[in-house]
Amino acid sequence: MKFVLATHNPGKLREMSAILAELGVEVVMPAELGVTVDVEETGETFAENAMLKAKAVCAAAGLPAIADDSGLCVDALNGAPGVYSARYGGPELDDRGRYLLLLSSMRGASTRAAHFACAVACAFPNGDELTASGRCDGAIAFAPMGDGGFGYDPVFLLPEKAKTFAQLTEEEKDALSHRGKALRAFAAELAAYLKK
Repeated sequence: MKFVLATHNPGKLREMSAILAELGVEVVMPAELGVTVDVEETGETFAENAMLKAKAVCAAAGLPAIADDSGLCVDALNGAPGVYSARYGGPELDDRGRYLLLLSSMRGASTRAAHFACAVACAFPNGDELTASGRCDGAIAFAPMGDGGFGYDPVFLLPEKAKTFAQLTEEEKDALSHRGKALRAFAAELAAYLKK
């Protein structure tokens, strides 16, 4: 069975393929099918944005499509950057620029508490939908640490590990991360759906 992953990120394809291979699901990227869809993320939640992407790619490819949306929610910033995590500070900023802006915005904050959230959505050509979510609680570090990962990983601290996401191995991060939790929850939902 073939599913399309609504992303251009090869890292996400690797993660999803590893988890869904056990269900006999082959995951491909839209480009492999000649599908190019640019979806505007107008949802107010991660789940809404993930479903917008899944439905658009499903309609374009005629195959079940999986999408995810995730971001960083910082207590001291009233949940920001949230659904705007990838666009925080505007299009001219790269990952480093975004996390440096975040650190600057947090100066003097009385709490460093934050969490990563991830929603996974799947749309089927018959109109069926599946969703799952995951969350990882942590804190914002005072300075970036580590060379791994991407996005806000260098400043997202896991107090119980005394490390940022960027300091963890891929295996450690997958076991603890919001995306890893959401993908495992989604795999369970999909397994139950496929049995029907």
